[in-house]
Amino acid sequence: ENFLAGMRNAGAVFLGRHTPEVIGDYVGGSNHVLPTARSARFSSGLSVLDFVKRTSILKLGPEQLKALAPAAVALAKAEGLDAHARSVAIRLNM
Repeated sequence: ENFLAGMRNAGAVFLGRHTPEVIGDYVGGSNHVLPTARSARFSSGLSVLDFVKRTSILKLGPEQLKALAPAAVALAKAEGLDAHARSVAIRLNM
């Protein structure tokens, strides 16, 4: 168990001689569908969240837009996305 602290990427860890992988695969509650080919560096085992469509919803008022505008405009211009930068300026009458 001491090596667990140094572990950086794993889809599942089965600790001790009395925890065979088959327990995790079938009856232990951990996930059987695990990341392979080193993809545990950026992904997890399959879960119900992989089948849920998520939508981000944002809503700003004029003051919030005014506060965030300089950063948004600077980033848009740095990426060469002038229309994005202008979309902020238009809303603020800049």
